[in-house]
Amino acid sequence: MKQIKYFLQFLGIIFLFITFKVIGLRLSRIFSGYLLGSLGPLFRSKKIIHSNLSTALPEISEVEKKKIIKKMWFNYGQILAEYMFIKDFRNNSNYSKNIVIENLDELQKIGLDSKPVIFISGHFNNFELMAMQIEKLGIDLAAVYRPLNNFFLNIIMEKIRKKHICKKQVKKGVSGTKKLLEYFKNGTSIALMIDQRVSQGIRCNFFNKEALTTTIPAQFVKKYQAKIIPVYIERSKNNFFKLNFHKAIEFSDDEDIESITLKLNNVLENMIIENPDQWIWSHNRWK
Repeated sequence: MKQIKYFLQFLGIIFLFITFKVIGLRLSRIFSGYLLGSLGPLFRSKKIIHSNLSTALPEISEVEKKKIIKKMWFNYGQILAEYMFIKDFRNNSNYSKNIVIENLDELQKIGLDSKPVIFISGHFNNFELMAMQIEKLGIDLAAVYRPLNNFFLNIIMEKIRKKHICKKQVKKGVSGTKKLLEYFKNGTSIALMIDQRVSQGIRCNFFNKEALTTTIPAQFVKKYQAKIIPVYIERSKNNFFKLNFHKAIEFSDDEDIESITLKLNNVLENMIIENPDQWIWSHNRWK
């Protein structure tokens, strides 16, 4: 039964991707944004989204929550549409000029340094462009990803990611962690999202409530003195993207895995608070 459902979803997405190609990026963003705004709540629990917002932003009103959720689904739709044009963002100057990089000098320093770093971020809008832009600017990079539950769609997404976003894709999990270690030892920087729930991690405060959190960045800090570079991406009203590379986070020698992980969660919190409608709230983060 599940395979039939996944196959029907696959056919639906393929139809949408073909439609996007026919009507172009501008209309695709609008169409897909409104489509996900209507259909998204049918596939993702409203209860989880509302609960997440109440946990992270308890002071906001119900009216503000509705605005954030509405904008989130519209952003989700735009990201979906942009997958069909991701190669143009990488190769076409008319598309790539819409990505503005702040603190470019920080990224250039990393490119000149022979020592790899760990880039951290969350599922902001459009999160795929972060790894793409880092690799495009000449940094040897491996990106961690979570395979889609729908294995039909996952084949397509893996192909898009490896061909146009970041060539070195590492599946989340134990085997993936070993691969990351191998890459890092050979001079490859790592990009990973720290905002998703993990099966192997520690319970760490995230918006004042414990959430299972990855310790991979903290382990690299303790074992290899790796630099941690937070990255944030923001979409403007005109569909320009502002990509911000923060300075490396400072850690003292006596900080342990737990304190480092908590500090990184605090960094992520500040990113989310800055523009809450840019983050994807549908993950069951505090399960």
